[in-house]
Amino acid sequence: MRGARRPPSGRSPRSKDLAKEKQGAFAVIRDRTWEERVQFARRWGITAAALGLVIFLVLLGRRHGFGVPEYLQFALDGLRGGSIYALVALGFVLVYRVMGVINFAQGAFVMLGPMLTAFFYEQGWPPVPGLRLALAALLAVGIVGALGMAVERLTLYPARRASPLTRIIITVGVYLALQGAALLLWGPYAKVLPSFTTMSLSDPTLRFGGVRVKAQSLWIAGTLIATVIALGLFFGHTTVGKAMRACAVNRLAARLMGIPVDTMSTLAFGMAAVLGAIAGIVLGPVTRATYDMGLELGLKGFVAAIMGGLVSFPGAVLGGLVLGVLENLWAGVTVAGFKDLFAFVVLILVLLLHPRGFAGAEAAVERV
Repeated sequence: MRGARRPPSGRSPRSKDLAKEKQGAFAVIRDRTWEERVQFARRWGITAAALGLVIFLVLLGRRHGFGVPEYLQFALDGLRGGSIYALVALGFVLVYRVMGVINFAQGAFVMLGPMLTAFFYEQGWPPVPGLRLALAALLAVGIVGALGMAVERLTLYPARRASPLTRIIITVGVYLALQGAALLLWGPYAKVLPSFTTMSLSDPTLRFGGVRVKAQSLWIAGTLIATVIALGLFFGHTTVGKAMRACAVNRLAARLMGIPVDTMSTLAFGMAAVLGAIAGIVLGPVTRATYDMGLELGLKGFVAAIMGGLVSFPGAVLGGLVLGVLENLWAGVTVAGFKDLFAFVVLILVLLLHPRGFAGAEAAVERV
């Protein structure tokens, strides 16, 4: 027909928009694929580096004549320390997931647990040692948990809108204050807790071939297993636990759904304090409790939490166990004085090579 118009040459604007969308989608897929490759390479690189370190330490130990029994002994002793690091790391992860704060006061709670337990145990009541120790431990855990909730409500809650750095500095100040208070109350003298098995200072040793295991090590391992199971049941099968998980995913959405976010934060801080106190109590018979013991244990627990991604409970446990075994193996084949240095070297390497940790999920980090 004479009045009809011909369609314009080339593609229509709609087809051009579709082409741009396809190109954008391909670009996103390409970027994701590249990022996945990088993550895959990093994970395998860290795994290879860890295996290389283990092989290096084994070869270094061969120069001292160490055999399989010695390495097994190093590993078992390392698992004992690693279980303590894992318990401390669980407290770091719990506070960070719910509140988004790195709680450097965790080391003070680790110190207060055995110090308070030893103080109550020394009072001599009730006369039965086993019952007295159990009551002293329960009382200490309760006091430390209440203190943790009070600390959160009095120090972090007023600064809830402050920057993350400010809140981290507040936790450091809380640690120093609690350590100073412990020094004033109990002085620089060490406190001693009896073995859970014998209720005395002597701890029985179990022998399996050429490997020796202290009975208290079994108590520590059992405490870690029971704690992990209890946390799994709490977060998976209780209303409060699910509410805390919702706060970890999205605090604003949880608040809009009627969840008391501030109350969950206080509860999370108290639970972290309880975890720290339990770690210190089960460690008490192995080492002497002092007012400054929390600094080393708190920092190593933080390293274990970083190794696990800082948002993963299984990652925190795995990070603590790996750190304990590696540092004990390192101290066994080199110089014992380098044991504390090893943890912080690992922290630097993890932050440089894979800051999300070997067990932390990227999506979980972004949600937090």
